[in-house]
Amino acid sequence: MQEQEPFPDFYYLSLSPSVAEPPFEAPDEQQRVWGRMWGSFDEVGPLRVALVRHPGKEWERVRADCWNERAQALVDPGGMWYWLSREPPVMETVHSQHDGLVAALRAEGIEVVFVDGESSPHFSRSVYTRDPLLTVPGGGIIGRMAPAMRRGEERLVTQAVASIGMPILATIMGAGLVEGGSFAKLTPKVAAYSTSIRCNSEGARQLEEILRRLGIELIVVPMGGWSIHLDGHLGMVDVDKALVDVPGLPYWFLERLRELGIEAIPCPRGEEWAINSLVLRPGRVLMCDRYPRAAELLERRGIEVVRIPYDEIQKGGGGVHCSTMELVRDPSS
Repeated sequence: MQEQEPFPDFYYLSLSPSVAEPPFEAPDEQQRVWGRMWGSFDEVGPLRVALVRHPGKEWERVRADCWNERAQALVDPGGMWYWLSREPPVMETVHSQHDGLVAALRAEGIEVVFVDGESSPHFSRSVYTRDPLLTVPGGGIIGRMAPAMRRGEERLVTQAVASIGMPILATIMGAGLVEGGSFAKLTPKVAAYSTSIRCNSEGARQLEEILRRLGIELIVVPMGGWSIHLDGHLGMVDVDKALVDVPGLPYWFLERLRELGIEAIPCPRGEEWAINSLVLRPGRVLMCDRYPRAAELLERRGIEVVRIPYDEIQKGGGGVHCSTMELVRDPSS
């Protein structure tokens, strides 16, 4: 038998061919390679893992002599913090309410992951873990914070999610500004992102490119005035229902919600903070207990509302939704 001539160098590599399919974000591929299906397809499926950060000493710097009449808030003259009250934070209440948030999540069977690491003196809003990150099918996208008081939180959040094995699909670069509170997954194939004084068009461009690879359409919604985030004006509460601040959203966007089969439920005036709530599973939301009319409105439409005290932490400029980020959320159907 004639001996075969050996193939050129590296032929052995062809015996382990590249396998492009199934794609990275396919559930079976995620489970095999990354240990579980990471990220989220929508805003309302059963929440499994949430990211939070305990309040530290950052709000102890808030001073009563910094009242700004125009802003109707206590504002640092150097621009490094603000507090939506004439009275500085009651830190005992802040810690108690955040502990209550964590307890409520765990009572629903949700795994809670904490952002740890050293806290820079200028991190006055790091309790709001929604903003440095957003999640999509297959993992997370690290944003880029706009104000100096928050720049650098991205690193701590990156370390936290990487340490538990969540894939990081992309990081916003260059002059792009993207914050998670401005992002909402309306359906598994359509998401919305609000541009504002905090979130710019370059960030939207980068985000649109990333989502296109996942087959997700991005609707860019300009915010008005000094409004910064979409989650102050729209909050999904079920697969086909959203609590909305009608005056704060463009008419064409409300029409697009209708076309997507999403009922836009107008939030009672004066209770707009109720929009900043967290969906625990389809038709069940976690909400600050100061908004009875909004809660009753949702309950009349079949939405279960879990109420917790959270009004003191809201004075820092963020609510229940701002204080959590889904790392694992099952599809709603």
